[in-house]
Amino acid sequence: MANLMKIYNILYSHFGPQGWWPAHSKGEKRKFEICIGAILTQNTAWANVEKAIINLKNHELLDMGKIRSADEKKLAGLIKSSGYYNQKAKRLKRFAAFVYKKHGSLRKFFLQDAEKLRQELLQLNGIGPETADSIMLYSAEKPVFVIDAYTKRIFHRLGICRENVSYDDLQKIFMESLPPSTRLFNEYHALIVEHAKSYCRKRPLCGKCVLSGKCASYRSDKR
Repeated sequence: MANLMKIYNILYSHFGPQGWWPAHSKGEKRKFEICIGAILTQNTAWANVEKAIINLKNHELLDMGKIRSADEKKLAGLIKSSGYYNQKAKRLKRFAAFVYKKHGSLRKFFLQDAEKLRQELLQLNGIGPETADSIMLYSAEKPVFVIDAYTKRIFHRLGICRENVSYDDLQKIFMESLPPSTRLFNEYHALIVEHAKSYCRKRPLCGKCVLSGKCASYRSDKR
């Protein structure tokens, strides 16, 4: 726990608060917009998702009922910048229809305990663990740590996990080592993303990295 918290504190001191998840709406519409973003960001950069969300906002479609009843081809065209737009249009409509039919509203959907909520999300075609956990953490505000490729890259290089660690195993390390805090998990994941983009890239900038003193890969290269 102490090591992971030290890493968090270093990243937070260096980058500051990240303010994730960015959204254009408020209230329950904001929560639904975050769900849209989590689904659209699969296999693409956030900048591409941002364009799609702005299109949806301009067409007044950042709403669960309107997504549910929207023409699928029109919807696909509006989110084209996010890639795999036909598949993602189906996923958005499927998600909205499921929540409405089974729970009536996103608020009631999110009232479930974390385990039940995660099970229901994972039952939806096209929603895997990372997307489900992003929805749970950033929209439902459940203390669930999100694992992505950046997390695996950084913490493998730090010597905390093996390179081919599974999603569940790495998530378990964080969940068992940190206090169950939605705010902490939110900020930590956002800081990991920022650090991976700034320093711990595929070709890392180790000489400038604020974690180089703790990095097993960096120490190994210096021998």
